[in-house]
Amino acid sequence: MKKFPLIHKIIATACGAGYFPWGPGTMGAVFAIAVWLPMFLFMGYCSWMTITALLIVVFTILGVWSSTVAERYWGEDPSRVVIDEVVGMWITLLAVPYDAEWYTILVAFVLFRFFDMVKPLGVRKMENLKSGYGIMADDILAGVYGAIVILLLNYFI
Repeated sequence: MKKFPLIHKIIATACGAGYFPWGPGTMGAVFAIAVWLPMFLFMGYCSWMTITALLIVVFTILGVWSSTVAERYWGEDPSRVVIDEVVGMWITLLAVPYDAEWYTILVAFVLFRFFDMVKPLGVRKMENLKSGYGIMADDILAGVYGAIVILLLNYFI
């Protein structure tokens, strides 16, 4: 078998976050926040929303591709693949308002990880999709659920 292509390792593991020995999925979500936070803090609302949306689209496509490749080397839905958590976390972060306090980001993180781990309301069924699609889809839906809850909290509180 050929050597695992480095570009796919970098993408699939979110620059190595997936190699963290305890909770690689959580590290993937932390990595997503680390990439997103400077945009949130130093860019205007439209800029960080647009860039975040573009990152979601680009890394969903790259994530499906790299996750499919990673499965050939590491087996089905390997824990080292965390690009799905990165994209899902970014989706939840899209719902964070421009004037949010720090704890709103923490709530977004907790909500995303909750939906990612518990896998309610069809999230688990997304894993049945083939190869990289299944790896990415469950976290995308978990991210959508996290975003919905953030939006509801912002509306009612």
